[in-house]
Amino acid sequence: MSLYGTMRTGVSGMNAQANRLGTVAENIANSSTVGYKKASVQFSSMILPTTAGAYNSGGVETNVRYSISSQGTFSYTTSSTDLAINGDGFFIVKGSDGVDYLTRAGSFVIQDDGTLKNSAGYTLMGYEYSSTADPTIVVNGFNGLEPINLSSASISATASTAGALNVNLPSSTAVGDSEATSLVAYDSQGNSRLIEFTYTKTGVNAWSVTANYAGPPATVVVPPTAVTFDANGQIVSPTSLTTTAFVVDGANMASMEISTGISTQLAADFSVEEGEINGNAASEVVGYEIDAGGVVSVVYDNGDLTPRFRVALASVQSPDNLNPVAGNLYTQSNSSGVIVMGYAGTSGFGSIISGALEDSNVDVAEELTAMIESQRNYTANSKVFQTGSELMEVLVNLKR
Repeated sequence: MSLYGTMRTGVSGMNAQANRLGTVAENIANSSTVGYKKASVQFSSMILPTTAGAYNSGGVETNVRYSISSQGTFSYTTSSTDLAINGDGFFIVKGSDGVDYLTRAGSFVIQDDGTLKNSAGYTLMGYEYSSTADPTIVVNGFNGLEPINLSSASISATASTAGALNVNLPSSTAVGDSEATSLVAYDSQGNSRLIEFTYTKTGVNAWSVTANYAGPPATVVVPPTAVTFDANGQIVSPTSLTTTAFVVDGANMASMEISTGISTQLAADFSVEEGEINGNAASEVVGYEIDAGGVVSVVYDNGDLTPRFRVALASVQSPDNLNPVAGNLYTQSNSSGVIVMGYAGTSGFGSIISGALEDSNVDVAEELTAMIESQRNYTANSKVFQTGSELMEVLVNLKR
């Protein structure tokens, strides 16, 4: 074996330990970075062919590996838009370059334009929410994604269109006697409108019901309608009442279908067993809520929740082989497998925790131990180089 080979092997060892120290430095620097996944160095030997009577020392090479699949602990916050994934999956974010990336860093904040951006300035992507079915996703691509934007979530009013009014009418009431109740409905501008219902007994097991808006202007919304019951006091007809649409103060009061199918006529006092109408008055946004399935809802001051978007998640077969990108991001590589899209809580994906952030998975104590090991190993390799250099000097001085 040549002395030069000895020195080259020592240099190889020093370079390898310098790489390890580099990953240790990066890990310690990012020990408080949200969603950061630690880097580590894997060593592999380089073997050179030997000849009879002589050994040729090789060296060592390093490969950097990121523990992307390793789950970090959680830190809880007071912001509902701080998100963490408990389990597998990545958030999809878009940069100013228009490229979609994967990340576990969920420190999202609502911007002036209504979008959600994390601390690195990347926008959270998802799908518009549908109450009837999950949005259709492209399983192996980012097509169909759009920025989650809550800018249009402001003061909201919903006109009433349906409701229920089920009462018990006393069977002992004399013909001609009346009972009354009322329901609050909402017009197209969110104004509350009181609709009064009056029941008048007209005969055995028979009543007449009318509904009026007291006004101004006074409006009959349900004309006198016969209500009949069977011998057991159960309603026969009608099982619903349909109100007439009308205009009041420039706002539209929509036609409403009021269910009455479980009203009764029994020997008890008049009572309202069920009375409700949908719709809501004008309400302001007071916050946002994101559930474990990634549904982003707007919270109004009247307590209503309106789903707007659903956060999309992505996964790959081999997360540790993703390509790391500056900003705590990842892109697909040839070794990671293709990107598969889905939703939180579905097969292969974890759940979303709102008001929490995933901590870095760096163990500082472990990194300090690795730093000491690398320092000692670097020194040992330098001694090999130094010894080879001294032997070379002895060999050169033999000529003297």
